[in-house]
Parts: sequence; C-alpha cells; structure tokens
Amino acid sequence: QRLRQQLLNLSLPPRDRPAPMNYTRSEAKAYAKKNMKGIWAAALLPFTQDHRIDEDGFRQNVHHWTQELGIEGLFISGKQGEFFSMSLEERKRTFELGVEATGDHGYTIMSCSDQNMDVVLDLAQHAQKVGADYIVVHAPALHFTTAQDETLYGYYKAISDSVDIGIALWSHPASGYLMSPELCNRLADLENVVAIKYSVERSMYRQLTALASDRIQVSTASEPEWLDNILELDWKLYLCSSPPFLLQTAKDRRMNDYTQAAFAGNADEAKAVSRSLDPVREALWGTRPAEKPHSHQKYWMELLGQVGGYVRTPLLELTDEEKAVTRQAFEHCGLQV
Repeated sequence: QRLRQQLLNLSLPPRDRPAPMNYTRSEAKAYAKKNMKGIWAAALLPFTQDHRIDEDGFRQNVHHWTQELGIEGLFISGKQGEFFSMSLEERKRTFELGVEATGDHGYTIMSCSDQNMDVVLDLAQHAQKVGADYIVVHAPALHFTTAQDETLYGYYKAISDSVDIGIALWSHPASGYLMSPELCNRLADLENVVAIKYSVERSMYRQLTALASDRIQVSTASEPEWLDNILELDWKLYLCSSPPFLLQTAKDRRMNDYTQAAFAGNADEAKAVSRSLDPVREALWGTRPAEKPHSHQKYWMELLGQVGGYVRTPLLELTDEEKAVTRQAFEHCGLQV
C-alpha cells in the first residue's frame, strides 16, 4: 500500500534542457508509428577475456547488423546485453556507443530496466541526453504483492513524467507476473508510451493488439511467430531478440526476405522462405545448453564472423564439447556464410 501510494504521488522535476531528439513529447506516438517499423534486434555485448566491454568489437557488430544485414533498430543493454552484470556507468557508456555506432543507419532503443527507480530515471535521462531514439523499461519484480495494476500504472507514469523520449513497456514472466492487456491498454494512453515488448502467450498479445494498436506498437520477441503476426495481426515491428543477426548473414538474409514478402502481401512466398530457415533454427536452438544461452549465442556469432566475446559472472562459458556440437550443427544447417 505504501509503495503504491509513493509511486502514485511521485512528483519529478522537469529536465533542465531539451534533448537531441527528432520529435517532441507530444509527437512521440506519431513519430514511432511512422518510424518504429521492420526488424529490430536485441544486441549482445562482447566482453574481453578480462571482462572489459569490447568497444571495438561492439562497433564492428553494429556496422554489420545495420549496414550489411539491414536491421532497422537495435535494443541496447537489455537482458541479451547482460545489463545485470554492468555498473551504472558501463550501462551509460553502452548507450553512447550504441548511438555513435548506429549513426544514421538505424534507430536505437535503450534498456533502462532496473529494480531501483533512481537508476531507471538516471538511465532514461541519459538515453535522452545522448540522442537515443527510444527507451524500454521492463516491469519490475514486486515482492509479496497479489495485485499489481495501480502500482505499475504509477511506476510507468512516473517514468513518463520524467522524460520526453518515447517509452516502450516490457512485460515478461521473469517479473513474477504478467501485465494484463487491460493494464497495458490503459498505459498506452500515456503521452510518450509508444510500444510494448509483450513476452506473453499469443492470446494476450492478440487481445492487446485489438485494444491498443491505434496508439502503440505491439510486438513480441518470438521469431517463429513473427510471420504469422505480420499476416494475421498486421504487425509492422519485430521487437525483438537476437535471431535477426543469428539467423542471417550478409549473403543470406532470409528473415529479411520473408518479412518484406509478407509486408508486400505475398504470403505464400513469405511462408516458403520462412520454412527454409527451419534447419537453421533447429541448429541454433537445438544445440543451446539450458544454462548457457548467452555464451552459446556468442559462440554462434563467432562462427558467423561476428565478435561474440566472453560472458560475465554469473554466466557460464561453453565447454569445448558444447562448442564442437554447436559447430557441427552450424556447418550443416544450410546458412550461407
């Protein structure tokens, strides 16, 4: 009760100066509707063997993703990017690197998720200051509660009130609950809430699409569901995970190909191209150890010629045997390198 009231009553001071955005707060929804489209990817962040951020490696990856694969937006320092292992200053630095490396070749959305509200707001304001296009904040873990809606409404309103930059919501099971379509629809009325990454079952995101797609972009991270969501729900945005740079190469952009075919209304062509990726999907996901998603994806990136690098504690590296199994599957999956 006390937390809920504190969030509802939270008053935040205005920013000292305008940020270098391409839109005003009142234009956020319209800007996102026009520009937040296509295939976006959740960036993995390479670390060196001594666990420093590999800035040059990250720049190389961003160049490849945006200029060779044609990925239209990058999700920086989310769960794939191991934000949980970084200091506040490191997270801010990745925002700066993301904006710098992407340049005018794509858009950026910065993950400001944290359990500490001061950290969330600090990151959100920094993202706005350095020229990010959007931010994303996942629903926090709430301990001992049996209902969440008013707490979460106050939480996201406080963030919305503190910045002008467009905000994407993010609901996923790791929070310990899922935000209901009804709550998300209510949050969609906030002036600068522009999208949601809705990591839920299809019936829920289908319902939210019907309720709120006039105000926000609704999306989910599942690549196998992306094509059906274009064809059946008229989705325009894949927001997002790592498949755009794990299932594709500069010579083999089949995710892009089926997406563009679907956008053009060529459903049969899109379905055929998507089905052709099944051996690649099986090789990628079928060899992934249950406790090692990050290190497995980073090794797959290395096989693709990208900079994968190391993971940070508490994450685990692949064993030589796990690498051998993955390499064998990779070499026989039919992806053109």
